[in-house]
Amino acid sequence: MSLLEVCVDDLAGLDAAVQGGADRIELCSALELGGLTPSEGLMAEACQRALPVIALIRPRAGDFVYSESEERAMRYDIECAAELGIAGVAIGALTREAVLDRAVLERLIERAVGLQLTLHRAFDLVRDPSAALEEAISLGFDRVLTSGGAVQAPAGSARLASLVRLSRGRIRILAGSGITSANVETLLDATGVHEVHASCRAPGPETAPELVAFGFSAAARRATSTAAVRELKARLSAHGARSLSKT
Repeated sequence: MSLLEVCVDDLAGLDAAVQGGADRIELCSALELGGLTPSEGLMAEACQRALPVIALIRPRAGDFVYSESEERAMRYDIECAAELGIAGVAIGALTREAVLDRAVLERLIERAVGLQLTLHRAFDLVRDPSAALEEAISLGFDRVLTSGGAVQAPAGSARLASLVRLSRGRIRILAGSGITSANVETLLDATGVHEVHASCRAPGPETAPELVAFGFSAAARRATSTAAVRELKARLSAHGARSLSKT
């Protein structure tokens, strides 16, 4: 049976994902920027839900080449997440040569003892995915979140399938980006992945004009949809049932 991880960046999204039947949460802030580190308060509240929560540790938007001070901030955030009872963290760091920065990752992992480890989509920017996969395995990551090097996972299905084959059960491939109830079954058939990551967002309620005028909110807002989570989970369950009937 395939597992559904839903990424959320606020409490309303967290509750929508839980109500829709998500199996795991990736918690962040600023999803419109690809996700940044969530606040301690948001992490503490998320840990009260009956689902495993993975906290994204990313101190800023932009690339994944980090300064010493940014690395210190990430180490501190990991320690805070662990103290709050988070199930795991999603981390990533690259060198300017587009390879995994093993030294930085080792120091981050030292602060994450006992936590699940996800290598986030910095992986999609490496120049040699096969070598990076082996590096991730040697570092002890539990899973790699990837779109197969494409902007969206359906377009990266060939590479995703290759990564699944190369992993040989040593690490889980978590497919993410652009996955919906309309394309997930095709993606599963094409790649062999058993974990998918999605935001399940839909247009949110209309924003009050004064909030936009004062710069307190974007004009167009998207929010995690319980219905979208439920539909995606249903498609995953239906696909799993069909797969079992063929065996």
